[in-house]
Amino acid sequence: MTIGIGGAGGKLALKLDPSATIVNVSENEMAKLPAERRILAVVHAAQGQLRGSRKNPQIGRQAFQSIREELLSLCRGNLVFSSTGGGTGNGISSRVLEEIAKLEDVALADRTMFAFVLPYAKLEAAEYVVNTTQFLQGPVSEAIDSGTTGNVVFFSNRVKFEQKLGEDEYNSMLLSTLKNFLAVPRKNDELKLLDGHIDYEDFALFRGKPYFNHFTAFEYDRRSNFEHQLEKNLNPLLLPPENPIEALFLLEVPEDGDPREFYDILEYFAELKVTPVYSVVQNPKRKKMFVTVALLYLRKPTELVEDFNRISEEHTKAKVRKSLEQYVQLPKLEVNLESEVKRAGRQQGSSESDILVILRRLGKL
Repeated sequence: MTIGIGGAGGKLALKLDPSATIVNVSENEMAKLPAERRILAVVHAAQGQLRGSRKNPQIGRQAFQSIREELLSLCRGNLVFSSTGGGTGNGISSRVLEEIAKLEDVALADRTMFAFVLPYAKLEAAEYVVNTTQFLQGPVSEAIDSGTTGNVVFFSNRVKFEQKLGEDEYNSMLLSTLKNFLAVPRKNDELKLLDGHIDYEDFALFRGKPYFNHFTAFEYDRRSNFEHQLEKNLNPLLLPPENPIEALFLLEVPEDGDPREFYDILEYFAELKVTPVYSVVQNPKRKKMFVTVALLYLRKPTELVEDFNRISEEHTKAKVRKSLEQYVQLPKLEVNLESEVKRAGRQQGSSESDILVILRRLGKL
């Protein structure tokens, strides 16, 4: 099951899974999406049900209590989409993470995988950046440290803004990479198995690990070093990974391909002292070898916060400069330096001619 929290989270969840459940505090926002199952989180202010959280996570946090039991039950073992910059997604997701962090001995198969969309601090509103830094520093940090959440995936809006993509086009790109990762156990089940094994249970256990996940996929060239290929083909829609703690890969080999090429990939991970979960399958639709790789890593949320604060500070300075240029006009003063010198000389009892001579020597007159 897929759950989408907030406006952005709901759109992504439904685009991935038409039967997804969407959660919002705004009836108007939910009515815009063709969801079969909707959960309305109740806010105290009457206008909140119509206007939403208005970038205020506190509204989402308060509304969570009205749907606490139902939402936590739905999240168990499933995938949750949300954005971190707004009010509803940030607020409700924060409370979900905090509740999960309190749990003990959660089975890997019952852990929740989260996919969060981060704002691009360089171009998006300052409120989004502030909300995100608080979200990373608090709820995300607590959930990861507790070890009771599943994988956390951080998508970034950077590519969307730099390439000037429409929302639907960007969402399609984002979900295309995610779908490829989620298809690993299905391909393992449907295609001819040549080596290794990743079934649905193995995949669920991998998704249940409490680490950040960076997944990518690319055509694998056996003539080139795998490490260089991986570095060149990291997923541009995700934050870059740290050194992996655990890994998974699926190598798809065409009918005339050599399945032994996976040994080179194993050697790469062996040098990192990581034993990956892997599978090699024969895919007759492929003309070249194709590899899907997922890297689980730990990155301190404080490091992410520092990155956001630095970018946000630069962005704020730029906005201040722009505001000054647009709205602050200093009056132009016309000053006759010779008249001012004579006036100052009279006040101080000095000879006007002496002062004028000195200024001419200095090139001031």
